[in-house]
Amino acid sequence: MWKRGNKSKTWKRQLPILITSFIFVVFLLVFLFSNNTQETSVSFGLPKQKWNSFEPFVQTHPTVEFRNGTNIIWQIPDSPKAVLFLAHGCNGQAINFWDKSPRCPNCVGLPEERLIVLHALARKFAVLTISSAGRCWTFGEEMKIVKNIISWWVQKNKLEHLNLVALGASSGGYFVSVLASVLKFSSITLMIAEGMFDQMDVKENYPPTLFVHMPKDVYRQRKIDENMEVLRNKGVDVAEIECMEFPLSPNFLADRIPGIEQSVSAKLFELFQHKGFIDENGYMKNDGRKTRWKSALRENKIVLQDERLANHIQEELNLAYAYHEMTSLHSDQIFKWFESHMS
Repeated sequence: MWKRGNKSKTWKRQLPILITSFIFVVFLLVFLFSNNTQETSVSFGLPKQKWNSFEPFVQTHPTVEFRNGTNIIWQIPDSPKAVLFLAHGCNGQAINFWDKSPRCPNCVGLPEERLIVLHALARKFAVLTISSAGRCWTFGEEMKIVKNIISWWVQKNKLEHLNLVALGASSGGYFVSVLASVLKFSSITLMIAEGMFDQMDVKENYPPTLFVHMPKDVYRQRKIDENMEVLRNKGVDVAEIECMEFPLSPNFLADRIPGIEQSVSAKLFELFQHKGFIDENGYMKNDGRKTRWKSALRENKIVLQDERLANHIQEELNLAYAYHEMTSLHSDQIFKWFESHMS
């Protein structure tokens, strides 16, 4: 045990060496960590982004059109620097990405989807969303239709000079992985999807690919690892972001969902505790889809201001459990990925 104020000559000689060694170790750790984050980023902790974080700087006022048998909804900010195509998952639609407004009365504005759009517009990305023809995306005629819609829309709005990027979640991720083989993207993001690379002939000019996934889904984690290796072997730049579970809090749902008041959010949190849906630390014990929280609301006579908010709540519960859900929590990293691969 060292004693203060009683340093020997040996200690005085060793001190500069120890300081130098300590600085070297710290530098090495910082270097290794920063280098590793280019490959993998792991997210922990509570989400800090609130549903109204972008007000009043960014507002949605989309244009709704019908083309080639499907809905397209889009918005172009002033001085756009890139074009983003967003592909929803199964059971999704383009209306999920946009808040309800006079310009889009049928829009839904699911919490994660709408925040991705707001992030994009804030960073001057023009946003194009297209609804799949059926429940999920398909890879035959629909692929040609979507390719043609994107090309037509880009030309119509004179955006050909901008980089084109894409983000697809779940079924949309599989779709984007194939679409990128027939349409030029500067980079893509596949969310909660490993892609279709085991059924594709990947070329060397395939776009840089970012995987955003939830490691709790062990099978998909393994497939993503395999596909990242396939892409690397073709010389494609790849990276991943791992999305981890996080605990609920009394204000969580009010912070994330427009239309959920603080008092209702706190009541729901208390109900989830009482019913055992969350553990003592606030973590979901199961995915929102497998949790009987809707029937618990009815039993306890808790009435939502709008019944349609049930889908919004379920999305956030799925997100907190972190098995398979769209997420906006890593939007900063995703858009930095897009921006770092622009020419």
